[in-house]
Amino acid sequence: MKISKTIWIACVGAAAGTALGQDLGARGTPQQKPICIRNAIVHPVSKPTIARGYIAFDKGVITEVGEGDGPRTAGDMEYIDAKGQHVYPGLIATHTQLGLVEISTERGPSDTSETGDFKPEIFAATAINPDSTLIPVQRSNGILTFGAFPAGGTLPGHASVISADGWTSTAMTVERDAGVILTWPQARPIRAEWMDKSDEEQRKEIRQRVEAIDGFFSQAEAYIARRAADPSTPRDVRLEGMQSVFAPKEGTAGIQKPIFISAQDLDQINAAVTWAATSKLKVVIVGGRDAPLCSDLLKTNHVSVVVQGTHLFPKREDSAYDGAFTLPQRLEQAGIHWCLASGQETAHERTLPDVAATAVAYGLDHDRGIAAITLSAAEVLGVAGKLGSLDAGKAATLFISSGDVLEVSSNPTMAWIDGKSVDLSNKQTKLYEKYKKKYQGN
Repeated sequence: MKISKTIWIACVGAAAGTALGQDLGARGTPQQKPICIRNAIVHPVSKPTIARGYIAFDKGVITEVGEGDGPRTAGDMEYIDAKGQHVYPGLIATHTQLGLVEISTERGPSDTSETGDFKPEIFAATAINPDSTLIPVQRSNGILTFGAFPAGGTLPGHASVISADGWTSTAMTVERDAGVILTWPQARPIRAEWMDKSDEEQRKEIRQRVEAIDGFFSQAEAYIARRAADPSTPRDVRLEGMQSVFAPKEGTAGIQKPIFISAQDLDQINAAVTWAATSKLKVVIVGGRDAPLCSDLLKTNHVSVVVQGTHLFPKREDSAYDGAFTLPQRLEQAGIHWCLASGQETAHERTLPDVAATAVAYGLDHDRGIAAITLSAAEVLGVAGKLGSLDAGKAATLFISSGDVLEVSSNPTMAWIDGKSVDLSNKQTKLYEKYKKKYQGN
């Protein structure tokens, strides 16, 4: 079969475009010998900061954390002197589309959604692009793990927890199923110039959407119960994707996963949490700008909140100018469990420490600000047993920083993911080095 010249050129151009969009950096290699970082300011997060301490890890797992110079062995342990530098657990970007989006303005390099309104058979981990050029950019600022969230429709699928290094999406997956994502409908009619529907039409649509959500969850629960009682029941892959959100039956193994419900307004949050409590479902509110107003409800039902950034405008015309800046502190004062996401576009997830720094500048305790992007994020994503703090037995996913991670002038100098030393360069740093030579006359 002959291929026309036009088609051949188009195919070559597409292939070249794909190659130019790939991360060409080196992947981390497995740890070869024990490593001890000493003489550092160590931030375990789960415990107070150690002014002069050490951390040792071997075979990708933290073995010791403490004060002083650390273990002395006759073996081949590698010692790293981090005098004047800080050691942190890898930062966790809780709510992102990293690995799913490359160029947000183009459909081709975006794989965030599938057709349909309810898609619980979708898992973000399946679509992760390990060659994304955006992942190394975030990694170079200490973000070593991230939550990937599909989008589109009422229930776009499952969030996955992804490592920022690996040859394949499978190798990068820390937790394939972090929980189901759900967008809760607006609770009140929108009254804006662009809205062309009456209040009554909007209320009808809201009722229909809530009924659709309730009906789908009821259908899924009934299917799962029927399959458990009669394994010969025909399989439904879509409904089976809902199994992890329901509490396991007594005497059976399994962990109930949360539902990440996107909701900002007071009425939305109240309606979503009340509905979930009635159905005995675990909930994490994503957004939660009005969450402090319903703190009793959230605490009673053990609901966590993912704050989607602090670099936001006031929510309403009469809101305080610093409402977004102080939201983390107000949640903390109210006793609500929360963590912090950047709230930025995918390409700018690297600003996560700056987002936390803003919260600290507006009243949040400094150490709590660090916990919001490490341990608390790990707890919300269900991976706190592996990540989020520097404790013996956890994964050696950590980095050395030239200074306080919340200071914009600080930069990671070395990093490890599961004990693998990872490259902190990226497309942007390589372009910087290239064009620096040009203007130096080289």
